Amino acid sequence: MLVLWCPDWPVVAACVDARLPPETPAAVLAANRVVACSTAARADGVRRGARKRDAQSRCPELVVLPADEARDARLFEPIASAVEELVVAVEIVRPGVLAIPVARSADHFGGEEPLAEQLVDAVAARAGVECQVGVADGLFAATLAARRGQLIPPGATPDFLAPLPAGELIDPADRREERERLVDLLRRLGLRTLGDFAALTAAEVASRFGVDAVLAHRLARGVEERPLAMRRAPVDSSVTQEFDPPVERVDAAAFAARTLAERLYADLVERGLACTRLGIVARTEHGEELTRLWRCAEPLTSAGIADRVRWQLDGWLRRTGGRRGPEDVPGARAGLRAGLRSGARDDLVEDGPTAGLVMLRLEPAELVGAGRLQLDLFSAGDRAGTAAERAGRALVRVQGLLGPDSVLTPVLGGGRGPREQVRLVPWGDEPAPGLDPTQPWPGRLPAPSPSWLPDPPTSARLFDAAGEPVGVSGRYVLTAPPARLLIGAGPPMEVLAWAGPWPVEERWWTTAFDDASMPVSPGRPEAGARRVARLQVITDAGRGDAGGDAYLLAREHGGWFVEGRY
Repeated sequence: MLVLWCPDWPVVAACVDARLPPETPAAVLAANRVVACSTAARADGVRRGARKRDAQSRCPELVVLPADEARDARLFEPIASAVEELVVAVEIVRPGVLAIPVARSADHFGGEEPLAEQLVDAVAARAGVECQVGVADGLFAATLAARRGQLIPPGATPDFLAPLPAGELIDPADRREERERLVDLLRRLGLRTLGDFAALTAAEVASRFGVDAVLAHRLARGVEERPLAMRRAPVDSSVTQEFDPPVERVDAAAFAARTLAERLYADLVERGLACTRLGIVARTEHGEELTRLWRCAEPLTSAGIADRVRWQLDGWLRRTGGRRGPEDVPGARAGLRAGLRSGARDDLVEDGPTAGLVMLRLEPAELVGAGRLQLDLFSAGDRAGTAAERAGRALVRVQGLLGPDSVLTPVLGGGRGPREQVRLVPWGDEPAPGLDPTQPWPGRLPAPSPSWLPDPPTSARLFDAAGEPVGVSGRYVLTAPPARLLIGAGPPMEVLAWAGPWPVEERWWTTAFDDASMPVSPGRPEAGARRVARLQVITDAGRGDAGGDAYLLAREHGGWFVEGRY
């Protein structure tokens, strides 16, 4: 595999888009951290992963630019087109990285080294961008070789990988927490190089570390992360969209791309498949055929497919043909050549389509079993297939910072009152209900349940029309119709309607009822014997077309409390 790598591509593309000169110290930030920085910024001590404030303290002249994957993909399209003029089967791994099966192409150019020279010269001449080329067995090793500008002979990939640090298993463009934790654990175990990790057997890795470690172990041994047993795409797996009238705007094309991505993803899920290489084909009104192949290390979700199609359409539809005129800004041209070869032809830009798109087709070029997505049954409603996983990682991170009880999950169970039916479970623990929901629970409050439960319950006062307090008799009958409700120190509210009371006597066999003091946790399962009367009221507060506010009141130990609000 041959990999063509453009160093610091996110910051190079951002500088081009912002029309900044190449010597500007700049950095691209995402989530307040540096994801890429220019050579001038690195000279002042700015590093990837640094926080914004730390980077600016090291380099006060630092220009901060936002991360934009669509921008990176759009500006990378001329480079992909320049490479495609020399070789076939060009695959975009991500903006800034291209992969090419090298065997047939190297034979045509007389070897791997002449091919690498031709590619570097072509990219510099057509786009004015400096790039590095690496060749090795497999995409992972070839990417590491490209960063070092090395051509690894066939069969020598394990020897090339062995002395490299274990941190190379972390992809700078996709820093997965699981992989970072694995690398940290390997270092603490004394396995500091890829060779040390590769010396372990696959059985030892699988029994000690987990699924992601098995994949990383294959990479450390110089073996492809995915086995070579891939499945051939069915004939009818592609999806096509015709446009009438032709589409010339990126936003309109992106909308259609998202619909196509969802159709393709749903079709593959029904077949038990997932796409790892995606072909994008478009045809213009003038008959021009545009094709591009995208590769992804992990199976593509619906959102992943839509993003890559949107990036590609952005790169196609925003390209303009012809030569630059004197009105063009030299800074933009210089930015494209940032840190790059000075002898490139700067008067050419990449030719783009001459008309709008009339057809868009998505073709899966490589399929694997959908089990590699590792989605649970509850991810069926998540068309992207990634929201639950990303949210889970974020919640675990919060627990690590603030403690296990900082993230709680409500679990609905049995019980009579609304507070008893909900149990808060720390994130990651078994979501077991506090009380058995299959029991009959006589006296249970009928539906609907309150949507808001104050913790602890808020004290309230209930009065009749004469201003006298309203109570509940021993036979669970109101002493007078309620007319006004006061909650805490709030203003009085007129009672428009009421229903109840509903009596409940719980755990009467444990201890005698004691009305001398209110229990600390009224309504909770751990409380002792209880005698409660619940009342629903509707007040004039917040009254509109939908009526007023509705409250669930509880009478216990001689006082009223707001147990919930509807």
